[in-house]
Amino acid sequence: MKHEDYDDAEFEDEDDFEDDGYDDRTQFAYDDEAEEEDEVEYYAVRPNKTRIKKEIAAIFAMAEEISALAPAHIAEFELPENIEKALCDAGKMGRNAAKKRLLKYITGQMRELDVDAIREKLARLKNRSAHGVREHHQAERWRDQLLGEAGNAALTQLVSEFPEADTQHLRQLQRNALKEAKEAKPPKSARLLYKYLKQLISDTGHSAADDDAEPEHDLD
Repeated sequence: MKHEDYDDAEFEDEDDFEDDGYDDRTQFAYDDEAEEEDEVEYYAVRPNKTRIKKEIAAIFAMAEEISALAPAHIAEFELPENIEKALCDAGKMGRNAAKKRLLKYITGQMRELDVDAIREKLARLKNRSAHGVREHHQAERWRDQLLGEAGNAALTQLVSEFPEADTQHLRQLQRNALKEAKEAKPPKSARLLYKYLKQLISDTGHSAADDDAEPEHDLD
């Protein structure tokens, strides 16, 4: 989810993010967090407003991105309960004024936390997700080649690239899957073959090095 729809005007005043009055008039009832703040220290030089505006915009964008995640993934950030709940609620909302108010509330709360740590967790989660997608595509490619016309050559190449593979088990799954396809039966063995390949790729970490590259030989 992107934040381009919210222009810089939304971030002109940093005070808007301290507490935007998100109250019972909305569909979400968040506690009024009116605890006394620590004594404020005033400095002779006012912080650069442009820098502050950019920082707020970055936190807002991060909050919006996190809100789009599944609740289980949001929980991995181990945020305070009120922020986690607000993020989950925001993820259920469409792009409207209520969501923008809620994201501003979340932004204000996140500014009190270790933002860099949250950003690092988000980066790790995105990397893990991307890695899973690569493994999925690579397993699909190997399965399709094993069940293609050059299946025997594909199996030879697979075992060469993955010495840990159980050749006998792979060959049995390959034969069963081809037989099921020929007899128009449910592709139970093809699913098992995919599952085995994905686990093999995950266990060896092979996809991390290959990314989305195709196997080096054309076996079709």
